[in-house]
Amino acid sequence: MSSATDQLNTPHVHEVRSRILDWYAENARQLPWREPETTAWGVLVSEVMLQQTQVARVWEPWLAWMQRWPGPAELAAAEPADVLIMWGRLGYPRRALRLHETAKAVVEHHDGVLPADPVKLLALPGIGEYTAAAVSSFAFEIPEVVIDTNVRRVHARIFTGVGAAAPSLTAAERRLAAALMPDTTTSQGIAQANTWNVATMELGALICTARAPKCEQCPVLDQCAWVAASKPEPETVAKTQSWNGSDRQVRGAIMGVLRAQGAIDVARLQSTVEATGRLGRHVPEESQWERAMSGLVHDGLAVLDEDVLALP
Repeated sequence: MSSATDQLNTPHVHEVRSRILDWYAENARQLPWREPETTAWGVLVSEVMLQQTQVARVWEPWLAWMQRWPGPAELAAAEPADVLIMWGRLGYPRRALRLHETAKAVVEHHDGVLPADPVKLLALPGIGEYTAAAVSSFAFEIPEVVIDTNVRRVHARIFTGVGAAAPSLTAAERRLAAALMPDTTTSQGIAQANTWNVATMELGALICTARAPKCEQCPVLDQCAWVAASKPEPETVAKTQSWNGSDRQVRGAIMGVLRAQGAIDVARLQSTVEATGRLGRHVPEESQWERAMSGLVHDGLAVLDEDVLALP
């Protein structure tokens, strides 16, 4: 992608951007965290929940979470065990604890109000580059360049002709994403830039998907370099760990029991977890049980007191 920015054709960029923005205006999903009354905190909660999790799985948990803890102050006052229970089966429960830590930091350092400043957002615990940019753009209308997996794939296909982005975000991708942003020197340009961020993400989520893209429904089909090149296969295919039989599966099954019971004797843990059926046909070895429990304790998701494993 190193030369993609230098080779950008301005009329082509304008045409692509205009079509995608028009497509988004007609096809944007009506998601609860996109409603006008959603607070900046609500946007942040949605972004944390949506990390590596499908929208359909986040909808109801987000609504329930916001009803129980509508702002940082309410979440900061909650017990970690309640936070983990409320997180339910969203997966990657460390996200729940990081969000809890973020709420405490907002209360302590920002009087309970999420700062409308990308630098201050990035300084909060658990807030990375993407989340800080997304909240800035979607909640505060600050036209930061928002780059997620969907955006990277859309940019790669349309403007560089490759089927997938690099395994990790590159400097060339950052330059390309910045170059594709609308001019932000006017209020109209700022509004368009923030819409462009979410519109590109939406196109990647609904049409320009990683597998089985719906190219015939794409508003820029005739402008896509990847299609013009007959959709060459990506040179690098990201390797993903199988869920079945993984430590993550065992950790998730243990967390399910802890959310339901709060605490359990280690001697009964294996039989109790297996009885839930969440491990399927997988039968962990003793070493995997030990790794899973130790990992949960190390990550602050559980505590081990003598022979009892419990929520923190």
